[in-house]
Amino acid sequence: MRIKICGITTKEDALAAVSAGGDAIGVICHSPESPRNLPDANVRKIFSALPPGVICVCVTHTRDPDELQAVCRLSPDEIQINHPFPRSMVPASIRVVRVIAPGMTVPDDYDAVIVDASMGRGKKYDPAYSVFVRNTATIPFYLAGGLTPENVSEAVSIVRPDGVDVATGVELSPGMKDHAKIRAFIRAVRDAEVSVEK
Repeated sequence: MRIKICGITTKEDALAAVSAGGDAIGVICHSPESPRNLPDANVRKIFSALPPGVICVCVTHTRDPDELQAVCRLSPDEIQINHPFPRSMVPASIRVVRVIAPGMTVPDDYDAVIVDASMGRGKKYDPAYSVFVRNTATIPFYLAGGLTPENVSEAVSIVRPDGVDVATGVELSPGMKDHAKIRAFIRAVRDAEVSVEK
């Protein structure tokens, strides 16, 4: 199961997340409304500090095609988008993860989907909708929304996603990660993963 630590704003937090066992690092860019939004130069510094094999994800809330192209120029492994841009607007070398929320149909023309009605606000995921997505998605499905070290085990057991995504649940304040919470979160996911497989 993939674990993404999102809303990273510093190289130190990114490296701590990777050291704890995180598979993917998410940075928010071209989204000025977010308190975790980073300029392109900072995104490049964080990505360049990561070891090989770590998935670099740009998360953007933009609706502007030109802004989307600017995100593509950062050369992430993945782009996580809210707006339904056509998959063809992103180079084939970059995976596109589409954000969906309760009430939305599950698309199949992206590389993966993430259920997230929270958008970094700590709002808890909707279990019923999440299970619906798991049962209907034909592409990988990730879960986000109000996940914490205390509740992620239950979420994994109930929803059984292909991956989980956390931002607020491992923070001291918006954009500042708590390294102990990151470690606890990842341990909880790995323990739950073992239980689900039994």
